[in-house]
Amino acid sequence: MSQTALRSRSSSADPGSTTRRDNLVINLLLVSAFVVILNETVMGVAIPRLMIDLHVTAVAAQWLTTAFMLTMATVIPVTGMLIRRFPTRGLFITAMSLFSLGTAVAAAAPGHEVLLAGRIIQATGTAIVMPLLMTTVMTLVPPEVRGQRMGNISIVISVAPAIGPTISGLVLSVLSWRFMFVLVLPIALAALVVGALRMPNVNEPEHAPIDVPSVVLSALGFGGLVFGLSSLGASTGDGVPITLIGTLAIGALALGLFIWRQLTLQRADRALLDLRTFRVPTFAVSVTMFVVSMMALFGTLILLPMFLQNVLGMTVLDSGLLLLPGGLVMGLLAPLVGRIFDRVGPLPLLVPGTVLVAGVLWTFTRISAPGTPWPVFLAAHVVLSIGLALIFTPLFTSSLGSLPQRLYAYGSATVSTVQQVAGAAGTALFISTMAATAARWGSGGTEPIVAEAAGIRAAFLVGAILSTLAIVPAFFIRRPDRAGERPVGGHA
Repeated sequence: MSQTALRSRSSSADPGSTTRRDNLVINLLLVSAFVVILNETVMGVAIPRLMIDLHVTAVAAQWLTTAFMLTMATVIPVTGMLIRRFPTRGLFITAMSLFSLGTAVAAAAPGHEVLLAGRIIQATGTAIVMPLLMTTVMTLVPPEVRGQRMGNISIVISVAPAIGPTISGLVLSVLSWRFMFVLVLPIALAALVVGALRMPNVNEPEHAPIDVPSVVLSALGFGGLVFGLSSLGASTGDGVPITLIGTLAIGALALGLFIWRQLTLQRADRALLDLRTFRVPTFAVSVTMFVVSMMALFGTLILLPMFLQNVLGMTVLDSGLLLLPGGLVMGLLAPLVGRIFDRVGPLPLLVPGTVLVAGVLWTFTRISAPGTPWPVFLAAHVVLSIGLALIFTPLFTSSLGSLPQRLYAYGSATVSTVQQVAGAAGTALFISTMAATAARWGSGGTEPIVAEAAGIRAAFLVGAILSTLAIVPAFFIRRPDRAGERPVGGHA
């Protein structure tokens, strides 16, 4: 059965409804995606414990997070081709099998090397699930109610990374680090079993050639950039190693060659990642805003715990709990924001959302000082979460909804890739700014706590400027054309 027929069948009785089978597929993918994305950020809080238990350096322990992001950035660009080439059920089983295997390996790991291997296997499965979810929702859900469904996806993409450190802190306060994987494994296996037994195929596989040079360039380009930016974000302000500059240069060059090759191959519909998605203005502007929003989210997730712990003296668990209400508010608001989007479109949501995010980041530049009461940061983080909730769902729905159906898989892969690169870039930009400013203040004899607070304020200033610039394009994102099946240049 073709994708068009599937969509027609799911909306034939009620234009704004989906069938029970479609709901099963989407809900199973949502639960699976939440579990796998959650694992992307749980390791950050665990680094100090792992350094002690595994007898490794901070750099070696940090690789447990860096390798996960690097694998995601390498695999995700290929998923557009995979979704076109293979049936939904087979891809889901493969993804959750890899994730479950990686989780089991990590839980039983006797040392750092095996734990690192488990994280890489986990990331391979994770990289497939998220684009598969977005593509499936765009295929099955009628345009009239896509906003609400995309609100659920917003919970996965924004809330799961946000509450990861909190969950990690709670687990580590009473249990071994192994339980970060032990507690996840039964949920992953249950999703795998249910999917293997009940998930139908909701796509029609087609011939999608694999261009090996594109795969290599994609790995070098996206992988090199994410690795370089992640390493830059882990720097301490003592200068940038020449090897790191070389990694970023190789990544940028490979990415340029990758883009050139895709532009050439897509003329015959042979591209690994079809970039004709960017010929749609709404998609291009939405992705640009998405980059800024993800940089703000991931940058804040790394800076706020550092400030709360190193400047205000809070424990890891207390700082994680302080950030939990904001993550919960974002999750609770996402479906509501989706329903509002279905009624009024993106403009009434995106403009106030971007204003709130910029306003909070400007506020952080004033209040990030020793002695500021912690409830002030709790309130500010909740407001920031409200602003991000108003942004993510309209961006997901508008960007992918503006594409013709044959580009859904490529658009989903692009958005998921951007998440990884923007997250790494946000972390690198915020941390490197903080480290450089703190080092400059420290060299003048300033107390370390005061110097670090000054560095964090400088990092938030950069984020505030970027977020302010993002207000302007919010006015130019329109509700997707429900007809939206028109070709976007080249072969239809």
